[in-house]
Amino acid sequence: MEYKTAKRMECLPFSGIRAVMEKANKMQQAGEKIIHLEIGRPDFDTPEKIKKAANGSLAAGHVFYTSNYGIPKLREAIAKWENENHGTDYEASEVLVTVGVGEATFASMDAFLDPGDEILVPNPVWLNYIHVPSALGAVPVTYSLKEENDYQIDFEEMESRITDKTKMIVVVNPSNPTGGVFSRETLEKLSEIAIRHDLLVIADEIYSQLVYDGTEHVSIASLPGMKERTITLGGFSKAYSMTGWRLGYLCAPVGIIQACVRVHQYTVTCASSFVQEAAITALTDCADDVEAMRQEYQRRKDYVVKALNEIDGISCNNPHGAFYIFVNIKSLGMTSMEVAEYLLENAKIALVPGSAFGSEGEGYLRISYACSYEELQEACARIKKAVEELKNK
Repeated sequence: MEYKTAKRMECLPFSGIRAVMEKANKMQQAGEKIIHLEIGRPDFDTPEKIKKAANGSLAAGHVFYTSNYGIPKLREAIAKWENENHGTDYEASEVLVTVGVGEATFASMDAFLDPGDEILVPNPVWLNYIHVPSALGAVPVTYSLKEENDYQIDFEEMESRITDKTKMIVVVNPSNPTGGVFSRETLEKLSEIAIRHDLLVIADEIYSQLVYDGTEHVSIASLPGMKERTITLGGFSKAYSMTGWRLGYLCAPVGIIQACVRVHQYTVTCASSFVQEAAITALTDCADDVEAMRQEYQRRKDYVVKALNEIDGISCNNPHGAFYIFVNIKSLGMTSMEVAEYLLENAKIALVPGSAFGSEGEGYLRISYACSYEELQEACARIKKAVEELKNK
């Protein structure tokens, strides 16, 4: 029989990141030695204390449904952690535990966006923020983040995109894919715009613990007048190296939580019970583990930024957050997809073309330095050789 998918599925292309990963994996299975710099997945094991807590929870029989909202102790721990680290004043009742930040993203948009509503989204950005609202019948309207502005917001451009249909603004801080971190001044100006136009803000802060060079991370919900209109997204995948555990959360006023939980209860019911138990240990007893990983990311970043900027024909700024570097390859005279394919075929390095993150990503490649220092050394040497060969053709 012919299967006719819903028309809205036309708005949901397959992930460009996963497409690169699939091709790289096939080459690897065929015997090629591929260095994977395409996936935003920490190479560290989950800290032992977290795994032990999960095992203890399973052994204690904590294998049943929890409240849709999450277990009370975890909600309390999340609120406390956010308040102590981000200067907010959340209560446990203002926390919803989700199945990763991906589900938190969907729930927060599905709860508030009607067909025809407009949502301001960074460009470039993790493309869930483009395709989820599109699938819901809403209209993503992009605002540019440019290298020459150190990936800060051009507020004249942003305000020009606001109409009477604009309902939400997305902020990803630190950024995937650029690694940029918004300054306090930028977030204060953004707050003024959100308040003046009465807009909700989705603030994706999954990388908030991974900032470098003494950079300050500012949570927009901590600024005057913003908690009431902000949905803060956080999670455990990146800082705690828990990608496969699939646990995230959103913090917001109770009225927003009540709207989001209705989506949540009809899609996933609740996050895994024993994973929630382990997450309490992550928040309360693993700060040293996170700091050790952050310091190693800093070391890797410093090396790769220096090495790439020594290669004639490519360059990059010095990102202050996440674990990504956005590499400028415009002088090579090829599209980002062409360069990514060239490096995969000739240097055996898997990178993501910047075009996978939106139009402003064209002319760039995203490197994830969430792999070993030794692999990064080898990768930079391969990139140097491949770019030199390309330029001499």
